[in-house]
Amino acid sequence: MKIKFTQGELKRQRDAQRQYERYLPTLQLKKQQLQLEILHQQSALRKRKNSLSEREKSAEEWSGLLIEVPDIRHWLITEKIITAKKNIAGVDVPVFERMEFEPAEYDLFLTPLWVDAGLESLRNMVSLQEEIAIIEKGIFILKHELRITTQRVNLFEKVKIPEAKEAIRLIKIYIGDQMTNAVGRSKIAKNKIEETNFEEVAI
Repeated sequence: MKIKFTQGELKRQRDAQRQYERYLPTLQLKKQQLQLEILHQQSALRKRKNSLSEREKSAEEWSGLLIEVPDIRHWLITEKIITAKKNIAGVDVPVFERMEFEPAEYDLFLTPLWVDAGLESLRNMVSLQEEIAIIEKGIFILKHELRITTQRVNLFEKVKIPEAKEAIRLIKIYIGDQMTNAVGRSKIAKNKIEETNFEEVAI
């Protein structure tokens, strides 16, 4: 760290320290908010995964019937995925809202009775899979931002603020020494002047 031992540099370092110390609490708060939201999202992710697992187990009981309806895969084609954005500490995180499927057109008289319930269950599973993917994406975004924020907190706490404090200490010592030396030189000069004046008077 190169510093100039001047009053101007002292002011610059003091201003820098104040700026770091003013900004640090904001960064620390952001870090806490991100950490809490990551925990919240991870909890939501576990719940969605458990729900999907339960639905898949339940579907095993009737999945063999799908052979009767070969067209059912076409009725699971996604038409639209609706998402929103949630702002967490200045970071936009995607939020799953719903999934829209292409209309399922089939003959109610020729199609087995279980198809309606089965199709709804399958669509719910597809929606859950998409929701899980979006939550995982959100967690990735939050973790990335947390990593950057933590680096900044550490930079301010462990590098920038200590550097500014050390620079201020060194400059103050230097300026203090310069002032002491100046006072010393002033006294010597004053004594010389007084001695010269005394000699002139004595002559």
